[in-house]
Amino acid sequence: MLERTVSALPHGDQPKKQDLWLSEFEIVLRDHVIPNGAVRIVDGRIAEIRDQPVENADLSGGGRLLLPGFIDMHGDMVEKEVEPRIGVHVPMRIGIAELDKKLASCGVTTAYAALSFIGASVTSGVLRSEDHTSAIIDTIAGMKDDLLVDHRIHARFEVTFAPAIAMLQKLMDAGRLHLISLMDHTPGQGQYRDVELYIARIAKERGMSVAAASEVVGKRMAGREDQGDVLNALQDLSARARARGIVLASHDDDTLEKVELVHGLGAALSEFPVTLEAAREARRLGMHTAMGAPNALRGESYSGNLSARQAYEAGLLDMLASDYHPASILPAILGLAELRDGGLARAAALTSANPAAALGLTDRGAIEAGLLADLVVADRQPVPRVRATFRAGRMIYGDGTLAPARKAQRVGPAPSERLPAA
Repeated sequence: MLERTVSALPHGDQPKKQDLWLSEFEIVLRDHVIPNGAVRIVDGRIAEIRDQPVENADLSGGGRLLLPGFIDMHGDMVEKEVEPRIGVHVPMRIGIAELDKKLASCGVTTAYAALSFIGASVTSGVLRSEDHTSAIIDTIAGMKDDLLVDHRIHARFEVTFAPAIAMLQKLMDAGRLHLISLMDHTPGQGQYRDVELYIARIAKERGMSVAAASEVVGKRMAGREDQGDVLNALQDLSARARARGIVLASHDDDTLEKVELVHGLGAALSEFPVTLEAAREARRLGMHTAMGAPNALRGESYSGNLSARQAYEAGLLDMLASDYHPASILPAILGLAELRDGGLARAAALTSANPAAALGLTDRGAIEAGLLADLVVADRQPVPRVRATFRAGRMIYGDGTLAPARKAQRVGPAPSERLPAA
């Protein structure tokens, strides 16, 4: 890390004070972009922003983009890192460290690990159970000080599995949860409204016949009917979350009635709304909306639901999450920037200022004096690419393309000073 230092006390008692300038960057602020400016970082926070380059800077951007660090409020990759193939487990610390590295290389500085509480089952080839999920949470907590990215926990609670409520309450009491999503992945509604499409997907993923997959799906749909009324349990869970300042979200809202129900339970965020009507109703009720970066990048949902681009063009999208592919975040932002007025500043807010506001992160989310120096250096061409990531002023990822801006020390005399040959 390049650092300037203050004068040391006698015997070297005073620690180094970070003070560095990043210059010649296209700086993306909350509401506009500085074409060629500089940012000063002091002790992990942004101290000054200028709309012109500065001399004697520590790092030169060479015209690259400087964006706020990405706040990823929903990434469900960790389970696949610790179990890369069905039944094949790697040590959790190894899998989490690998994911941490990947997130940093994609510009993510704050990550909410979306972990499932759905009972013992296999979904999409990955083991998901209460014990497995709790072990991941404990491991992340134990590694927190050694990880590059600020990791937080997003509990994905399947409402048809009421026994998980006790575990969620225990984790809330221990201060381990930061976001809770109410989810229902039962086929026939929500994300899987198209039952036939879902059956075909299950058949392909599990290598079974359509008839066999149809039987599996049918049992899941019947199981939902046997669950009974869980509304009282959800109301209690919601009250406990609010009392602890934990944000409550709803997942895959598909009808006006569902949006109204979850809003009544205290949900402040609508994740991956399935229809434009649901997204519009969520906004009307004052809820934030979030969709996946892969959806925005591809221009369509893999489940045939609402396109993130359509939601953004309609002014109904507040946040982008990595979902299952963090490398999609940067190109998705750049693509959306072309679709509406406000350009890159508005699009970049989807992964910085907006999630910071929705999740109560008051110390980050923008390139602004006083906030944490969570920053992303990126290129647009020839392919959108993160070149470096800073968290609280520390470079946690760099691919070697950023150059020190200070002139190199000359070794030996300049050519004009050399003695003539004898």
